[in-house]
Parts: sequence; structure tokens; C-alpha cells
Amino acid sequence: MFPKAILVAFAAASVVLAAPTPAAPTDTDVLQFALTLEHLENAFYAEGLSKFDAKAFTDAGFADWVRGRFVQIGAHEAEHVKFLSGALGDAATKPCEYNFSLTNPGAFAELAMALESVGNSAYLGAAQFVSDKGVLTDAASILSVEAHHAAWISSAGLKEQPWNGAFDAPLNPSGAFSLASQFIKSCPSTNPALPVKAFPTLTLSDATPKSGKSVKFAFTPAAGQQASTTQYIAWLSGLDVVYSDLKNGKTTVPDNLRGTVFAVAVSSKDAAPNDDNMLSGFAIAEFPFPSSAVDV
Repeated sequence: MFPKAILVAFAAASVVLAAPTPAAPTDTDVLQFALTLEHLENAFYAEGLSKFDAKAFTDAGFADWVRGRFVQIGAHEAEHVKFLSGALGDAATKPCEYNFSLTNPGAFAELAMALESVGNSAYLGAAQFVSDKGVLTDAASILSVEAHHAAWISSAGLKEQPWNGAFDAPLNPSGAFSLASQFIKSCPSTNPALPVKAFPTLTLSDATPKSGKSVKFAFTPAAGQQASTTQYIAWLSGLDVVYSDLKNGKTTVPDNLRGTVFAVAVSSKDAAPNDDNMLSGFAIAEFPFPSSAVDV
């Protein structure tokens, strides 16, 4: 289960990398966006595994083989960076400076699960913009590995459910970046702008909310953005988007949400969350379920 600090702190996109008014991404844009996420994951595993040795993992209650699996995952992310950098050549985006604030192996494992979930949904959401079938196949190959990572970390690593249901939730580029960018301190000025729009932080009062209960969401409208009189929380669960009214910063959690769910404040229910109707970045809510659960 993700710690509350991780879930509620996932923040708005960094203006350092965000294009002010993103156009429809090109294949190159999608690859640069993917590489940005892979650089972050690669740095995360390198830092965490250098910080916590085998004894640290076993002292934290993990089986002695768990760290070895994380080493393998880290090697996958390094290979993804190498592959995407090779595809982009000299124009490839370079690594940024990151801040993961890792305190122990448990926090490392929980954040790994969050990053892999975001990565999986980011690839899924970006697929619609890819026109070259070869690029699409390559991206799908990486996507499936990210999904394997998320499933293994959640189930074998953290003893939670290995999936969210029959479908995973796609995230648009701005939404995915709003979740990943809180760990980015700064980036090379020569890096290309990404096809994402910056959104303000969305905070959630309870990272593991219960259906039918009231929870608080809060965000500060971006500069120049007028507060919408009508606001909703869009809950992305698999291929479904479920809406709840947001009034005075409070909303009632809908029924039938499972696993990792992405939530975002929007101004309308006329279309799925996008750069035009999103009022905030995304937050993550977790709805764990046991193996005895049905219809998941």
C-alpha cells in the first residue's frame, strides 16, 4: 500500500519541461516523453539500490530474494533508457536532477509501485498519438514490461493485489507528468519541451478512501485561471471514468473503485479528462481488495 505522503503529494507538472500550449504530440514527442519517464525510473532504482543493501531489505521484513528482483527491474529501466536514447539520437532528452527522499526499503518499494503504475498508464495513454506502427510496437513492448513490474511489486513485494481489474487506466501526457514531476528538481536547459501542460497540485485528505465516505480535495487555481463554479472529481478506474461533485472542497467517493485509481479535478463531465477541462494535476487513491473479491 502506498504511504499517504506519496499518494497525496503527487504534484503539478514542472514548468521547466512543460510546453505552455501543447499541440498534438508527434511520434518524436512521445518518445521524448517516454524517455523522460524512463530517466526518472532509472535514477530512482540506481539511487535506492545503492542506498539499501541486501541486509537493509531483510531487516525491513522483505524476503532475501526481493532485492534481487528490484535489481532486475532497475536493469530493465536502464535498458529502456539506452533503447529510447538510441532511437532519438543526439536529440534525446538528457537526465534531470531528482529528489526521491528515500528513507527505508519499505518506502522505496512503495514508491517503486507508484512510479511503475504511472509509467504503465502513461504509455497506455500516449499510444493514441503514435502514427508509426514500428514505434507503437516498441512502446507496447516497454508498456507490457512496466505492467509486469507494477504487478510483481504490488503482489509479491508488498503483498497487495497484483492488478486493478480487467483493464488498466490510460493517462494523458499532462496527467502522467503531473504525477512524475514532483521528483524532478531541475533539467538541462537544452532538453526539448514536452507536450504537456502544467497543472496545480491536487491534494487528497485520505489516500485510501472508502466508498460512500466524504473526502477533501484541494488545489490552487493556476495563475490566470479562474476558479470554475462547477467542479467535479474524475476517478479513472480501468477504462471507466466515474465522476463525483466537488463542492466546497469535498466529494463523496463513488462505489466500485478497485486498486490504483487516478483522481483529478475537472470543470465538466462532457469529455474524459484532458488539457482543456482539467483544473489540477492528478492524485492517486488506493482501493486494496482481497483475493476473495469478485467482479474485479
